[in-house]
Amino acid sequence: QVQLVESGGGLVQAEGSLRLSCAASRRTFSSSAMGWFRQAPGEEREFVAAINWRGATTYYADSVKGRFTISRDNAKIKVYLQMNSLKPEDTAVYYCAAKRASYGSASRSISDYDYWGQGTQVTVSS
Repeated sequence: QVQLVESGGGLVQAEGSLRLSCAASRRTFSSSAMGWFRQAPGEEREFVAAINWRGATTYYADSVKGRFTISRDNAKIKVYLQMNSLKPEDTAVYYCAAKRASYGSASRSISDYDYWGQGTQVTVSS
């Protein structure tokens, strides 16, 4: 059973920082493109950031560009999302996702991802 487990969410004040982690259960994910998405109450799930299997290519949503950084450690089979200068509008459940295909490119599209974690709540107070 493939598993992606997110951690690091919580409650933080505006302008604060959080670092989300996503741990994968299979070694093969070290060669998978990965992404972070988020879903606020009453809203559709939206793209946040993505990274290719080598970590050489990253994409960001315009709303988080310059504040969030995605990275990965393939030896640990983990992907991270460093979130700085958080805003109340960043409040959402954050999901980690992985593509099934190996050596794939990063993608902004939800439909390109095959595996999803359960999510971790991030709440930013004003």
